[in-house]
Amino acid sequence: MRNYISFSIYLTLLLSFVNVNATSLTQTPSKKKFKVVLDAGHGGKDHGKPSKAGSPEKDIALKIVLALGKELEKSKDIEVIYTRKTDVFIELYERGKIANKAEADLFISVHCNAHNSQAFGSETYVLGLHRNGTNLNVAKAENAVVFLEENYEETYAQYDLNSPESVIGLELMQEEFLDQSVFLASLVQDNFRKKLKRKDRSVKQAGFIVLHQTVMPSILVETGFITNTNERKYLNSSKGQQAIANSMASAVKEYKGKVFSYLDNEVIANGGEVVEEVKSNIPDKIVEGVTFKVQLAASKRKLELKSYNFKGLKEVSRLKKKGIFKYFYGATSNYTEIQRKLEEAKAKGYSTAFIVSFEKNNIQVPLKQVLN
Repeated sequence: MRNYISFSIYLTLLLSFVNVNATSLTQTPSKKKFKVVLDAGHGGKDHGKPSKAGSPEKDIALKIVLALGKELEKSKDIEVIYTRKTDVFIELYERGKIANKAEADLFISVHCNAHNSQAFGSETYVLGLHRNGTNLNVAKAENAVVFLEENYEETYAQYDLNSPESVIGLELMQEEFLDQSVFLASLVQDNFRKKLKRKDRSVKQAGFIVLHQTVMPSILVETGFITNTNERKYLNSSKGQQAIANSMASAVKEYKGKVFSYLDNEVIANGGEVVEEVKSNIPDKIVEGVTFKVQLAASKRKLELKSYNFKGLKEVSRLKKKGIFKYFYGATSNYTEIQRKLEEAKAKGYSTAFIVSFEKNNIQVPLKQVLN
């Protein structure tokens, strides 16, 4: 049961990297409020995992989320958005849609775990390919809620809940934010272990549909096992719920401080104008007969070309090739301009974005060849 997927080496390198080079994890300067979408798992007719005594998972998750939201709202620069604040049933795809429409900076889904043994402890998931059967089973248990939704066959036609690969695909928009998601998840787990003395079941990857629907750093927290006698009492108590909420709020604030502080300082230092002034002095380089674009990501998912699906970026286009949808930002024959677009995309969080070039009829040609 222990450490199904170990991120220890990866996290050590990642956390060291954050301290040395914050630009690799930055998304966008927080001139506006930092938006956090909180998702209380289950609700309404979906009670969640069974519990022999005490409140069902849906109630515990909601109480923790409301306490977490209240704690975060104490910070004036944080805006909290809830997928639900009462005992109502919300479809999985709607939860992600709420976050995308809000152009949120974080998405956090809160749940409780269950097992046929006295297993205990907390674990936090990020989206990824299932690496073992146990993680697949956890994801299947959470994803099973789709069968309570109307028209689920059509809405989730792309998913086979028994297949790791088809649950999330091989290439996803969410992968653009994997580093940030893992970083936040590690902070949550560290706080549970150090501040609450909880058993740390580590950061893991699995194909949760609710995470698959979002296009921002996203995590799913299994706060504990309601099937464990002692842990169930803790999760049902107002003291335990508040402690979990406080611990998670601390992790979010630390994440915000470390990930966003670099660009915030740059914006303040430059007055938000110096960078543009420098770039405006660079002469335009026009290449006739060629269209330059910034490739943001590739995915098996067909996303609506709405700005909220692309962290506020407009001028987004889509091209399908060999069953994969490629998403591009901007379209110009001005190479200098597309370099500016690339910087904008990276500032929004698309750290792996790159420039591509096309001739007539969307025929892609090597960038080196065009520039030479």
